[in-house]
Amino acid sequence: MEISNKEVDEIKELVCDEVDRIADTLLSASHAIHEKPELNFEEHFAHEVLTGILEDEGLNPTRGAYDLETAFEASVGDKGSTIAVLCEYDALPDIGHACGHNIIATAGLGAGLAAATVAERMGGALRILGTPAEEGGGGKVFMADRGAFKDVDAAMMVHPAAGDLVRMNTIAIQRLHVAYQGKAAHAAAAPHRGHNALDAAVLGYQNVAALRQHIKPDERIHGIFVESGVKPNIVPERSSMEWYVRSKNAKSLDPLKKRVLNCLEAGAHATSCSMSHDWIDPYYADMVDNETICTLYSANASNIGRVLLEPDAEQKVVGSTDMGNISYLVPSIHPMIAVAPYGTPIHTPEFAIHAKSESGDKAVIDGAKIMAMTIVDLWANRTTMDAAQSEFATAVKNS
Repeated sequence: MEISNKEVDEIKELVCDEVDRIADTLLSASHAIHEKPELNFEEHFAHEVLTGILEDEGLNPTRGAYDLETAFEASVGDKGSTIAVLCEYDALPDIGHACGHNIIATAGLGAGLAAATVAERMGGALRILGTPAEEGGGGKVFMADRGAFKDVDAAMMVHPAAGDLVRMNTIAIQRLHVAYQGKAAHAAAAPHRGHNALDAAVLGYQNVAALRQHIKPDERIHGIFVESGVKPNIVPERSSMEWYVRSKNAKSLDPLKKRVLNCLEAGAHATSCSMSHDWIDPYYADMVDNETICTLYSANASNIGRVLLEPDAEQKVVGSTDMGNISYLVPSIHPMIAVAPYGTPIHTPEFAIHAKSESGDKAVIDGAKIMAMTIVDLWANRTTMDAAQSEFATAVKNS
């Protein structure tokens, strides 16, 4: 369905007006979710808040969608291009919404509700997806495996940051659990009879620390001790660690995983302990940003006063997201929207404060408007959607 530029502009005004109409509802939801942070797959409050709004606005959400208690889906339209707008709403331990998922959730909700009002007029279809457990749980991956992105032509979300950026510098990640088994002994009376599992972990950690000097600039390895013994006068018979191993993409991640395991196993050999490990699925892929859709989003952002920049050495956000996995399935974007002063890192208590500030509220409304207008662009011109699809096929093939 082709629509004139004049009519597209008129429809964009309509969706922006719709976001303004529900602005108070969106901000109230953002603040409520921020005040009650919930961890992976435990986002029952956020789930009810968001699905309740969908219901109040006349949509019929599926709660507990795709066999995940805190996922949801609401669909509009059954013809034309199907666009998925994604909501995240899980938080971090101790520091709450320091990644600003309350903003992601409500900006996505606002975009979906606004676009839904013009879907029939434009001959388009919409899927509003509530995707739990981005912070390590891989909710989007499970949903994708169960059909959430079947017949979807494009997907989008917006992520808060300390700047308006076209994209996030995403890298692939897989989590690793390592456990060492030694032999307990009295640390004073008979230390020679013990095999120290804590020493094994410490040596493994130090080996990884040495490895960090010799990995690529876009690779990251970080870990913590989970178990380290029960009492100083008992030689620790068990220790365990959690690690994140990150690299540019899946291809470069595999050899780095092997190098990390070599380091950790050396700690076991040196202390006569045994080691077990578990690579925790799902792994997160790197993000394949669709430039065609990024260009549309950037133009719409500029129209409401946000100038998007390409990440550079001074201003970028490096991390991993299960949105990367989705970007290998359908054309996708994951732009960053400014909510905090320049230089404020995400995943900090300071960022959590900004996620509920006036600038955070503005990001909810602006993000909803920009995404809604971008959805309008994709519905309005089949040629543009075809270009996004063609670009996607080439990019994924070459990744």
